[in-house]
Amino acid sequence: MKLMIASDLHGSTYYCRAMLEALEREGSDRLLLLGDLLYHGPRNDLPRDYEPKEVIALLNGVKDRLLCVRGNCEAEVDQMVLDFPVMADYCVLLWGRRTIYATHGHRYHLKHLPPLQRGDVLLHGHTHIPAWEAFGEDNLYLNPGSVSIPKGGSAHSYLLLDGDTALWKEMGGSVFHCLNLVDFSVKMH
Repeated sequence: MKLMIASDLHGSTYYCRAMLEALEREGSDRLLLLGDLLYHGPRNDLPRDYEPKEVIALLNGVKDRLLCVRGNCEAEVDQMVLDFPVMADYCVLLWGRRTIYATHGHRYHLKHLPPLQRGDVLLHGHTHIPAWEAFGEDNLYLNPGSVSIPKGGSAHSYLLLDGDTALWKEMGGSVFHCLNLVDFSVKMH
């Protein structure tokens, strides 16, 4: 299964369209959204083409391909207008021999870990900065960055999990980092 992961859309129709174009271009089976879908939040500037109502229509149009977790900008009213579940604080997925604990990152993160076992992956957005780093005993922290409001000099980006490979890509599709899960495990031991 090929899984595309994106975070922190923050109501931008421009970047929502770019994300959905990337979903088609990549041929991904599913799109996992790590929260902060519709609103920009009080700490962020407005993203390009901030139009939450249009984003609602775009996302509802692909609802059968979406998996989502709740970000710190989601509210109960968002669930009333979105035709797919967005209020779960986390989801658990299997990636090869690893378990992925996917969350937004405002509650669970490297300084406040969820219940992980050796080899598990912590996946979250929230920081708007792409990341890949080892921690604990053979654990990984992955972050796709932000689709619409990147920070720390990073690009507008998403993450693609395809087999044993994790690819961080700019919205246009160019790869800026590649991680092989099998090789990474060997290096960790």
